[in-house]
Amino acid sequence: MAACVACQQPLVLELEPDEDEDVEMGTSSSGKAPAAAPQTVPDDLHLNCGCHFHWQCLLEAYQVTECPNCGKNIATISSNGTQQVFCDLHNEGGLQKKLDILPLLTEESYLKAYPEDRKCRAFLEFCREGDVRAIISMLQDDGEDEDGEHDDEDMEEGQLQGRTIGPDELLRYQDPIGDMQSGLHAAVQAGSREVAWLLLLLASNLDLMQFPAEVFQEAETLGIMRGDVEGKTDIRSLKDADGKSAEDLAKELGGVWAGWEGTGRLTL
Repeated sequence: MAACVACQQPLVLELEPDEDEDVEMGTSSSGKAPAAAPQTVPDDLHLNCGCHFHWQCLLEAYQVTECPNCGKNIATISSNGTQQVFCDLHNEGGLQKKLDILPLLTEESYLKAYPEDRKCRAFLEFCREGDVRAIISMLQDDGEDEDGEHDDEDMEEGQLQGRTIGPDELLRYQDPIGDMQSGLHAAVQAGSREVAWLLLLLASNLDLMQFPAEVFQEAETLGIMRGDVEGKTDIRSLKDADGKSAEDLAKELGGVWAGWEGTGRLTL
């Protein structure tokens, strides 16, 4: 079996078993649950230059157009002139041939330089998924556990270099490697009116008379309501890298956004 050219270890990854699995296996004569053996899964990223890496090893040594091991050019140009980095990726999900990993590498490279943006990008992902409760959880999370201590992971993601990522910044974040889309753009793209109403409630000065009664009922259930938005950027004013507002995007998509045009719900 080929080894990772970076660490010289076999191209596999050991996954530790869940604690629940140990419980299901029962107990030994000593009264203790026997430790389940780690599960081994493939972790082989085969670049077009011929070099094999673990995924994490490639991320740690990543260079945009060259293999960090042999120095060969690993980028190709697509028919529309954009760069691509193809590989064969074999992991626990199976084998994927000719997979373009450049978007993933670009994102990880950016987050390595700006780790504080991980929380913001997770927030945008929840907007794309239409996960209202996860969005609310992130906005209400102050990074402390039940004992009042800050969680290490939250410190890494949201409070680095003395800067805390607060709710206002999350709500108005624009993705620098995702065409400068905001959470409202992401919600529109995903066709999630529930998330759009939530973001408008919390980060715009849209007249409250425009909101359906069920929006307020849901907000009350979740324990949220609009705070002071005076002097803060209205999320409807944010435009993506192409100069499009969320309403411009809604006009293009149609569908669930029919009837929103011209109401001022998605634009100032």
